[in-house]
Amino acid sequence: MVRVGDTAPDFAAQAFHVGEVWEISLSRYRGKWVILIFIVGDFTCVCPTEIAAVAVKYPAFQELGAEILVISVDSVSTHRELHEKVMPCMIAGGAPFPLISDTDGTVGRLYGVFDDEKKVHRRSHFLIDPEGVVQSTEMLAAPIGRSVPELLRQLRALTEYRATGNFIPCGWEPGKPTVAETDKSGNVIKVWECWKPSKAF
Repeated sequence: MVRVGDTAPDFAAQAFHVGEVWEISLSRYRGKWVILIFIVGDFTCVCPTEIAAVAVKYPAFQELGAEILVISVDSVSTHRELHEKVMPCMIAGGAPFPLISDTDGTVGRLYGVFDDEKKVHRRSHFLIDPEGVVQSTEMLAAPIGRSVPELLRQLRALTEYRATGNFIPCGWEPGKPTVAETDKSGNVIKVWECWKPSKAF
């Protein structure tokens, strides 16, 4: 499986997006944050809820300079059916981001998330920085939907670290304090003196 710190493997595949079929490659998004979301299948009990939830928060991801790419083994025509018939029942306008088709599992194998026995992707995602390096990854059991607020929190935390150089403590949200590595005198910060568990909640 691709790990944090690895360069995200490039790929090219077809996708359904804004009513058309597109040729999508990961490299075309270099210079932007990318959240590559592998789902089990378009018409499962959980995956449509994830797609709809990400769609609701899509403007917030875009404000941070991020693009969402959702990928499954479903065909482009199945993605179209999901977008046109199912998504409008959950969110106006459907999915505003590309739904990528990986019917033979090629991309899933590149990332180490393709289940060769079940012939589907494992529920997982990779948060990739503008230089193409994986900064966060998660894999969940098929019955459990991922947390979109946590995805957004991690992206905000990574952009905060880039902007300030300060470290991001447990449970950080925008507006909460970060932790500098050293104080103004150059001494290493004793985190136990400036951070308490109450700040995580």
